[in-house]
Amino acid sequence: MSLFKARDWWSAVLGEKEEFDQGCLCLADVDNSGDGQDKIIVGSFMGYLRIFNPHPVKTGDGAQAEDLLLEVHLRAPVLQVEVGKFVSGTEMLHLAVLHPRKLCVYSVSGTLGNVEHGNQYHIKLMYEHNLQRTACTMTHGPFGGVKEREAEREVGDTEKERQRHLQPWVTTWKFPPCRWGQGFVLWFLCVVKCSEPGRDLICIQSMDGMLMVFEQESYAFGRFLPGSLLPGPLAYSSRTDSFITVSSSRQVESYKYQVLAFASDADKKQEAEHQKLGSGKRLIADWTLNIGEQALDICIVSFNQSASSVFVLGERNFFCLRENGQIRFMKKLDCNPSCFLPYCSVSEGTVNTLVGNHNRLLHIYQDVTLKWATQLPHVPVAVRVGCLHDLKGVIVTLSDDGHLQCSYLGTDPSLFQAPKVEAREVNYDELDVELKELQKIIKDVNKTQGIWPVTEREDDLKVSAAVSPYLDSVSQAAGVEIGTDHVPSITVKVILQNRVVLQKVKLSIYVQSPLVLTCDQFSIEFTAPEMTRTVSCSVYLKGSHTPPELEGNAVVSYISPTGIPRVAQCKFRLPLKLVCLPDQPSKTASHKLTIDTNKPPVSLLSLFPGFANQSEDDQVNVMGFRFLGGSRVTLLASKTSQRYRIQSEQFEDLWLITNELIIQLQEYFEKQGIRDFACSFSGSMPLQEYFELIDHHFELRLNGEKLEELLSERAIQFRAIQRRLLTRFKDETPSPLQHLDTLLDGTYKQVIALADAVEENQDSLFQSFARLKSATHLVILLIGLWQKLSADQIAILEAAFLPLQRDTQELGWEETVDAAVSHLLKTCLSKSSKEQALHLNSQLNIPKDTSRLKKHITLLCDRLAKGGRLCLTTDAVAPQTMVMPGGCATIPESDLEERSAEQDSAELFTNHKHLIGKPSSPEASSLQGAVE
Repeated sequence: MSLFKARDWWSAVLGEKEEFDQGCLCLADVDNSGDGQDKIIVGSFMGYLRIFNPHPVKTGDGAQAEDLLLEVHLRAPVLQVEVGKFVSGTEMLHLAVLHPRKLCVYSVSGTLGNVEHGNQYHIKLMYEHNLQRTACTMTHGPFGGVKEREAEREVGDTEKERQRHLQPWVTTWKFPPCRWGQGFVLWFLCVVKCSEPGRDLICIQSMDGMLMVFEQESYAFGRFLPGSLLPGPLAYSSRTDSFITVSSSRQVESYKYQVLAFASDADKKQEAEHQKLGSGKRLIADWTLNIGEQALDICIVSFNQSASSVFVLGERNFFCLRENGQIRFMKKLDCNPSCFLPYCSVSEGTVNTLVGNHNRLLHIYQDVTLKWATQLPHVPVAVRVGCLHDLKGVIVTLSDDGHLQCSYLGTDPSLFQAPKVEAREVNYDELDVELKELQKIIKDVNKTQGIWPVTEREDDLKVSAAVSPYLDSVSQAAGVEIGTDHVPSITVKVILQNRVVLQKVKLSIYVQSPLVLTCDQFSIEFTAPEMTRTVSCSVYLKGSHTPPELEGNAVVSYISPTGIPRVAQCKFRLPLKLVCLPDQPSKTASHKLTIDTNKPPVSLLSLFPGFANQSEDDQVNVMGFRFLGGSRVTLLASKTSQRYRIQSEQFEDLWLITNELIIQLQEYFEKQGIRDFACSFSGSMPLQEYFELIDHHFELRLNGEKLEELLSERAIQFRAIQRRLLTRFKDETPSPLQHLDTLLDGTYKQVIALADAVEENQDSLFQSFARLKSATHLVILLIGLWQKLSADQIAILEAAFLPLQRDTQELGWEETVDAAVSHLLKTCLSKSSKEQALHLNSQLNIPKDTSRLKKHITLLCDRLAKGGRLCLTTDAVAPQTMVMPGGCATIPESDLEERSAEQDSAELFTNHKHLIGKPSSPEASSLQGAVE
C-alpha cells in the first residue's frame, strides 16, 4: 500500500458489468443552477446516462440515494458526453450525447419537490442528428470565431467582468480534522472558467476519418482527412481556430477550420444529402509532427490570453507542443499511461499534468518534474477536476468497470502500532562477546571468499588456442611476395571441448590486418557430450606494412541445451618471426628509445633465440631485425647499465620490437623466480613524431573526401551527357551531336581516373591507419612506463586512443579520440569544478585540422606528469605538483589560474616544449659507448 494514496472523499460503483471509456465522463453545471457547482455526468457503453451531485456527510462516504440526480437508459451505447452552448437562441448549457449512429442534445432541468423525495430532474431532447457514418469521437467549440463575433455584440458585459471571469481559481483547501486529529492540505489546483457569451459548434470524427461539423441544429459540412486509416483523438484550439488530431501514421496534424470550411465536396450532386457516402477534396495540414507512437488523448491548455499549448498523451511519453507544432517539452513515462489532464499551475509559465497509469497510480507533473504520486484503488480511464459541494479542486476518476471516485491529495497515516515485546533484562556483557564473535566470523569469511561465496560453474564449452612453435615447412602464402622476401606462414590450432550437446556451433578466428587466415569461419557439430574438436588454419602476412598487433582472437557462438545463445572466446599470440627476419644491426637511426630496468642486463640471445647466431661467450648485446618489406630495427643492450635501446628509421616500427622485448624480459625473470622486475621510461615523450603520423593520416582523409566529391560530380556529368545523347539518338530527325560523344569519352576517362585515385587513396589511408595504431600502442606503452600506470589506467588510455578497429569517412580516428581525450581532461584529469561542468558536443564531425587534438594530447601528458591519475569517476582531484621525469620542471599549481583545457594546452607549446621535442637523454652517449 502506498503511503501517499488518494484520499477518498466520495465514491460510487455504477451498474453491473458495464463498460466505460475516457469520453464517458464530464463535469459541468449541466442544470444551469448558477451556483458554480459542477455535476458529474457519466455515460456507459450499455446506454445508461447518470448525473451525480455528491453530498457526503463525512469524508469517505459512499453514494447516497439523493446523490444520483438522474439515471436514464438511452438504448444506444454512449461514446462521449460533453456540455456546452449547443442550442441556438439561448446561452444555457446543454448536454450532448454521442452514440455510434446518432448525436443527441438534451436539456437537463430540475423541479422542486413538495414531498420528502426532494427535487426531481429530467432531460428533454432538444434535437438530434442521425449519422450516416459510425462515430468515434467528438469535440466542440466556437469554430470559425463564433464566440468572438457574438461577444462583440454583447451589451452589458463590461471588460472588467470579462477579465474577472477569465481569472483562474487558485484555492488552498483544508479538510476538517479526522478522527486521529490531523488535517490534510489539498493540492493547489486551478480551474479556468470562461463565461463569454456565444455558441458552440460540434465536430464528430467517424471511424473512417471523416470530420462532420454541426452548427447546432443544422449540419454544416463533412470533410475527409487525408490518408486516414484509423481514427485518433480529436481536440479544438480556439486560439488558432484549428482541429488537432493524431493520424494512424503516428504524427500530430493540425487543420484550420477555414481550410475545412472552404474545401468543396467532390460530388456536387449530393449537396442536398449532406451526409451521403462520398469523398471530399484532399486537405493539407497546417503543420504536422511525428511523435513515433500512437496517441491516447489530446488536450489544449491556455496559459494566458496570448499563448496556448497542445498536450498529447502517447503510449510511452506525453508531449507539450506550441501552437505552431514545435515541441515545448516531452516526458518519458515509466509506466503505461491510461489517461491524463493538463491544467494551469500556480507557478507562472508552467503547467501541471495529472497522468494516470495501469499501475493504479496518479502522477502529478509540473512540466517534466514529478511533484506528487498518489495511489488509486482502480485503473483510471478518465480523470477530471472540478468544484463539487463548495469544494474546489476535487479529482474525479472513472475506471473501465464503473468505479467512480472523488478524491483529494494527501497522506494516509498508518494506524498500526507494533505490539510491545516481553520485557526482559539485557545482559550487555554477553551481547558484546557475541557481537565480537560474529564480527570475527564475518571478517574471516570476507578474507577467504569475499562478500559473496564464489561458486565454480563448469562451462558448457571450453575453447583453447595453440600456436605452433615453428613456421610451416611449406608456406600457405602461395603466390604472395613482399618485395624480394618469401612470406612464411604459421599454424594455429583451436581446440573445442564440450560438456553437453550443443547446437549451431560457429567458430570465427580474427587477426589484425594485414595478417590473413587461410580460413576464418568454421561450423562444428557436437552430437554427444564430452567431445573434442580441433580446427587448424594458417596465418601469414599479406601487405607491405607491419600489423599493429600480433594477437588473435577465436570466438565461438553456440546455443546451449536450454536454448540460450552463448559466446566463448580465447586469445592467442603470434610469434615475431612471422613478420620479421634477422638482419645486420645498424648504428645510426632517426628514432631511438631507451628502456630502463631494475635488473642486470640479459643476453639478447636468451630473449630472441631465433634472430641471432650463438657466439662463443653466449653474450649478444646487439641484434638486428628486418620486417617483411624492408624496414629495419636495431636492439642494443648495455653491458654496464640496466638499459636497452631500440632504434629504427620509422617511428611506428619501434612498437613491435619494444613490446616483444618487455614481454620476453617479464617471462625470463618469471622463470628465474624473480617477481619484482619492472621497466621504466625516463626520456622525453616522442610526441612530435606521433603528431607527424596523425597529420599524414588526416591529410589522406581530407584527400579522400575531395576525390569522392570530384567523382560524384563527374558521375553526375556523365549521366547528364548520356541522357542528352539518348535524346539525340531517339529523335526521328537526325541532328548533329555537337561533340557530345567526345565530351562523353573524356568524362568517362575522368571517372575511371578518379575511381582509381579513390581506390589508391583508400589503400594509403588503410596503411596509414595501421601505422598510426602501431604508434598509438607505443605512446600508450611509454606513458604507462613513464608514470608507472596500473593495468586499469592503461586500459582507460587504450579505450580513449584506440576506439576504432577500422577508419571510415563517416567516423574517423581524429574526432573520436579528441572527444575521448577531452572527456578525460574534463573529468578525472580536471583541475577545477568549472572544467567538470563543461559539456561536450554529442555530434562528432571531421575537424578542420589536427591542432586541437594535438593540444589535448599534449595537455593530457602534462596533467599526468603533474600527478593526475586516470579513473572512471569524476571525483578524482589532482594531487600536488610533481617533478616530471627526464629533467622537465613543471609550473606549481599555486601559480596557475583555473582555465579551460584549450588555454592550458596553448601555453604548453611555449612553456613545455620538452614534451614534443626530439628525445635527447644524457645517457645516450654513455649507452652508445658501452655498446661499441
